[in-house]
Amino acid sequence: MNQAVDADLLSTEFIKEMVKQMRAIDSYGTYDGWPADRILAPYVVTKEQRREIPVIGDPDEIMLARIKAFYNAVSSLIEKECGLMAVPSINITHEGFGRAIITVGKLVVMDRTLRDVHRYGYESLSKMKDEGDKLLSVALGLIGKYPEVAGL
Repeated sequence: MNQAVDADLLSTEFIKEMVKQMRAIDSYGTYDGWPADRILAPYVVTKEQRREIPVIGDPDEIMLARIKAFYNAVSSLIEKECGLMAVPSINITHEGFGRAIITVGKLVVMDRTLRDVHRYGYESLSKMKDEGDKLLSVALGLIGKYPEVAGL
């Protein structure tokens, strides 16, 4: 990716929100002074890197925090767009399987089954942004379709 594309990508709402979420979980200030691409680098897992990770493995606390930050970012953007509180709920077993759900009022706007979370990542930051945007779009569509349930 060239610098112009990087700058455009890093200035998107989703990427800015991801950086905010990652900084929020950085209780020791490790990310202070780091550029956005370095903070988000752990989310990029190429096919070659994924092949090197064993198929069976247990996720560590850092990986779980990254996954939570991703769904927190999606929830935050839902709130910004519709003005209603979006609540992420993530349940992952010690073996790396579980579910991520985002609710707005009584409406489930996102439901994702999670598998092999110790191998969690995206081919590029652009693909991560696309996934976040897709989840946001579907969620906002559901809220638009069922506003009375989302408002409960």
